Amino acid sequence: MWNLGMVLLMLVFFLSFHLFGLAFAGADDDYTRSDFPPHFVFGSGTSAYQVEGAANEDGRTPSIWDSYTHSDGPGGNGDIACDGYHKYKEDVKLMVDIGLDAYKFSISWSRLIPNGRGPVNPKGLEYYNNLINELITYGIQPHVTLFNFDLPQELEDEYGGWVSPKIIEDFTAYAELCFKEFGDRVLYWSTINEPNVFADGGYDLGFTPPQRCSAPFGLRNCSFGNSTTEPYLVVHHALLAHASTSALYKKNYKDKQQGFIGFNLYTTHYVPLTDSEEDANAVQRATAFLINWVLHPLVFGDYPNLMKDIVGLRMPIFTKAEKELVKGSCDFIGIIYYYRIHVKDKPPSQILETRDYHADVAVQLLSMEDERAPEVRVGSLWLPVGLQELIQYLNQVYGNLPMYIYENGLSLKRNSSLEDGQRVEYMQSHIAVVLNALRNGSNVKGYFTWSFLDVYELLSGYSTGYGLIYVDLDDPDLKRYPKLSAKWYSNFLKGKAASLDGVLQLQNNHGVQ
Repeated sequence: MWNLGMVLLMLVFFLSFHLFGLAFAGADDDYTRSDFPPHFVFGSGTSAYQVEGAANEDGRTPSIWDSYTHSDGPGGNGDIACDGYHKYKEDVKLMVDIGLDAYKFSISWSRLIPNGRGPVNPKGLEYYNNLINELITYGIQPHVTLFNFDLPQELEDEYGGWVSPKIIEDFTAYAELCFKEFGDRVLYWSTINEPNVFADGGYDLGFTPPQRCSAPFGLRNCSFGNSTTEPYLVVHHALLAHASTSALYKKNYKDKQQGFIGFNLYTTHYVPLTDSEEDANAVQRATAFLINWVLHPLVFGDYPNLMKDIVGLRMPIFTKAEKELVKGSCDFIGIIYYYRIHVKDKPPSQILETRDYHADVAVQLLSMEDERAPEVRVGSLWLPVGLQELIQYLNQVYGNLPMYIYENGLSLKRNSSLEDGQRVEYMQSHIAVVLNALRNGSNVKGYFTWSFLDVYELLSGYSTGYGLIYVDLDDPDLKRYPKLSAKWYSNFLKGKAASLDGVLQLQNNHGVQ
């Protein structure tokens, strides 16, 4: 079995590892915004449950994320969060001050349609209209994600949510409501966020919502679920729900609204621990089960053969019509990328009659503390070259798809210090390799930091933060304080050079206008 530390490295939220310095290789560190194409978009993002609060106000009903945080969550919950529901105007003003082109956020399905289907909540509709209008007023592009882990609890209770094909119809109806109500102002839609992580944590290991798993595979004593099959079903239904939604948009809305439909995928860059053939094969498996699992159907119409061979009869099958529906259903891919990781082959100690997702992958992800991975221990997890190599890989395999880097950031221990110089260096180096990728012909359309505010994090609650803006949870008004990273990003977006020398100077002068 995988221990918890190994599992967390594979999941989206990179917790607060304290590295010992950064090594930046192959990137031009003296660039300005004018080096990027005129229409390249810079932004930042949050998600509904993590930022909105007002969880029990104005007709919103619980999602599976509410149920999780009020039972086995990592501490705290999103009942109040950053109170973005009431403070959205203040937050948009901060975005304007920084100079953001765009803001990526998600819609709470259970705020908009409290029962998951049926009557619309007028207060929810009003809130999202107000937020979108505020963004548009100040020239900030809304980039909207329809689903970010927060399925209405009622649909989970009724039929198991994403394990059932019934979710396809309900999700498509929810998406159509959003297109009808907001599509005259929203041009960039992501249907589903990180289904690969959602499926793994929520349906195999069982320690993220909706906490489904089965013995002996889960990291908790799940009372329902099947770790051997459900992760694959969840991604299958997510792909079909996305494809159904995309087809509906293109048929009924695209000609008039001129928008784009995307799909957000959690990624990492895997590196073999050794030069052995076994570790090289382990990287191929890890990549297939994390990235190709989703992108192969979206580009080629079916799952990768490597996965189908390993998973066998447990792998869902697309009908001919479904293959045609899924293939080519994305206008762009939203990339979530934080770090790279070393991979070691993990031959099974015995032949298992039943296997879960992790037993199928059969790799070991090496943590920083592992003596066999000295390069990781000195900070190569942060090496920005991993993002550049990931972009190159995606271009080679999938034909230079349009993509947005929708999440990229660094987790640090959450405290009142605004001197997040490590985060500035992380951002500076990763934006530099995006520029290099563009110069090499990659079709990257934008870069978004995660996150705009220090939000509630799924795996760490309020103990860590990725934000450009610190939120004082002890202040009744939840006062916001821009960090050094916000000042650096603002300077860059307003035309100043982004060299590391400039970072150091900014750190010395932080707080001086």
